Amino acid sequence: MDQLIIASRKFNSRLLVGTGKFASNQAMIAAMEHSCSEIVTVALRRVDIDNPEDSLLLNINQERYLLLPNTSGARDAEEAVRLARLARAAGCLPWVKLEVTPDPYYLLPDPIETLKAAEILVKEGFVVLPYMPADPVLARRLEEAGAATLMPLGAPIGTNRGVRTRDLIAIIIEQANIPVIVDAGLGAPSHAAEAMEMGADAVLVNTALADTPNPAAMAQAFRKGVEAGREAYLAGLGAQRQQAEASSPLTGFLRND
Repeated sequence: MDQLIIASRKFNSRLLVGTGKFASNQAMIAAMEHSCSEIVTVALRRVDIDNPEDSLLLNINQERYLLLPNTSGARDAEEAVRLARLARAAGCLPWVKLEVTPDPYYLLPDPIETLKAAEILVKEGFVVLPYMPADPVLARRLEEAGAATLMPLGAPIGTNRGVRTRDLIAIIIEQANIPVIVDAGLGAPSHAAEAMEMGADAVLVNTALADTPNPAAMAQAFRKGVEAGREAYLAGLGAQRQQAEASSPLTGFLRND
């Protein structure tokens, strides 16, 4: 089976989903189930990690899903590291989606603070999945620091604009020796398929599922898009050409008399 492997842990699904913005916990659960995802991210700022009765955590079956705390809202490395430590102290697995986004308007990740936080967390035994700009140089530095994956943005968070950083993501995929998960900005199943066709190992979506009248149906569509894109990548896409080339050559059939 073609499995996604992160830090030696195997997953059958290559679609990760977020838990923010849903109109209700029921809509969130339905989206998770129809996506067939095995990894769900939860913003630590939305969870009372000292309260085991927190409604969000109660609605996520942690035997079925790997709960991936994220440091969404952290403005610098110090704040991100503190949030990750709090999650582990509260009993969460030492896995963290590292997000450092000091810019409140575009929510672009800070490359310097992200690398700084990653280096600290890796040394402390965390499995670090860093959300990052689509920067091949930073990707190399994060991999050298011990990150478990690279998570370059396709477009700014929540914009649903697709893989706008395609050329840079292609370089990251070419050079990486760890999984590349395209995160942020994917708004349609075709965007997910495009990322997977490029050779991305997985994608993460949230807004595209939550910002629709039928999150469950959209999650299912994204699942199919991810699967189709992965199958196309493994099959090998045909070469692009500038000049037309007939699929059924007419040699010997039509002649000029």
